[in-house]
Amino acid sequence: MTIIPLSEGSFTIDKTKVFVPFDTTKEELNSRPIGSLLVEIQPFLIITSKDVILIDTGLGYNMSNGIPQIYYNLEKAGYNPSQITKVLMSHLHKDHAGGITTRNFLTREQFIAFPYANYYVQRREFEFAMGIGSASYVQEDIAILDEFSKVVWLNDDQGFIDGYIEYQLTGAHSKYHQVFTITEGNEIIFFGGDDSPQLQQMKSRFVAKYDFDGKKCMELRKQWWEEGKEKGWKYLFYHDISSPVFNHST
Repeated sequence: MTIIPLSEGSFTIDKTKVFVPFDTTKEELNSRPIGSLLVEIQPFLIITSKDVILIDTGLGYNMSNGIPQIYYNLEKAGYNPSQITKVLMSHLHKDHAGGITTRNFLTREQFIAFPYANYYVQRREFEFAMGIGSASYVQEDIAILDEFSKVVWLNDDQGFIDGYIEYQLTGAHSKYHQVFTITEGNEIIFFGGDDSPQLQQMKSRFVAKYDFDGKKCMELRKQWWEEGKEKGWKYLFYHDISSPVFNHST
């Protein structure tokens, strides 16, 4: 399988839940509000023998010319947005789900971003986001999913997509967060979303206040780290600036 990180850049975020662009070569983190976290925003493109898979969709920002950044990043990697066959959504927080839709630069009309792909979304996560939700969700970015015919609603706690993509509901970072394991031949790719957003978090034990169930996140990271070491997983880290892909077999 081929893994292509689609970096949208580095950002800081604090309790306001606003993502502020951050230039790591010019800025000092301590110049930002106390408690700011430094994160990368990084969807992933996975090429298998069956599919062209997009995992999570980024912030949904447009370039200065009006082209969605995720389209630009895909085309820079040599792929057209129409080639995406599956979109896997770990959860629907705005930094992961903003690119589900695009907007016309002039009319602001909204469209599904990948109309030829099947979107795999946890139904309970969608209902929570559209119901109670929180500041982490932007309902207008995801409401269109309820009308899109190619959404595959995942209702179970665990299951398989086309026999080789496993999903597991964790309810750790967000109430209905899910993770994915893609297996093809002897290769295993694991995407833990925001349950395991950075490599360093896999190597240390701590409970994060920003998680729905921080203790569960901590225990899952330990479990996945040990299992991945045994089986030679390739981890994908959505928010890691320096190590978006880590091969535990090396």
